[in-house]
Amino acid sequence: MTGQDIRITGPAGEFSAYLAKPASGTGPGIVVLQEIFGVNHVMREMCDRLASQGFIAVCPDLFWRIEPGVDITDKTQAELDKAFDLMGKFNPDTGIEDVQATLDHVRKMDGCTGKVGAIGFCLGGLMAYLTAARTDSDATVGYYGVNIPNFLDEAGKISKPLMLHIAGRDEFVPPESQAAMHTGLDPHLQVTLHDYPDDEHAFSRIEGAHYNPESAHLADNRTLEFFRKNLKSE
Repeated sequence: MTGQDIRITGPAGEFSAYLAKPASGTGPGIVVLQEIFGVNHVMREMCDRLASQGFIAVCPDLFWRIEPGVDITDKTQAELDKAFDLMGKFNPDTGIEDVQATLDHVRKMDGCTGKVGAIGFCLGGLMAYLTAARTDSDATVGYYGVNIPNFLDEAGKISKPLMLHIAGRDEFVPPESQAAMHTGLDPHLQVTLHDYPDDEHAFSRIEGAHYNPESAHLADNRTLEFFRKNLKSE
């Protein structure tokens, strides 16, 4: 199984994405929504993992309007500074247009057997929430999404399943924000929240400073079961 770079055309132009397909060549689709480090090896490996589990996985370059081809890590201060600068410049409203364009692209791909969902991490976790509210994604998962409370007024637009993984000790999502998410989303029949009380931001990022294999395994298993349930071929 070898991934490849592809091009996707959206409302504002063409942008790149990383594609990984299962060995069979067919499967439901999943759009992978990047962290603030661009389409880096972590996101490509996530696509590869999803492909090994039978999904067509595509990670679009959400920063292309600011700087195409960002591929950095969390290992140096310079890279961290650049990542947070990019996040500050990023516009979720235009970004979600690119997510919808990617969903549309994956649905039309040879081998896509039916439904297409999305999964996002960090900034991509916020985008996952907005994807559930603003696009036709069939099922969506967000890991430790930031700034979601700012958009809780859109919860009523969520019509298909959404799962959110919340890190209890997330330095970017304080306890009051987590409480607001529960207050706003727990009553929603399409939304499931999972808390990881002792974990910090990016607890599922392999090789990350806060990686917790046990919690990552639990969250990933919940995610895989969720996608298998909701992305069955039509």
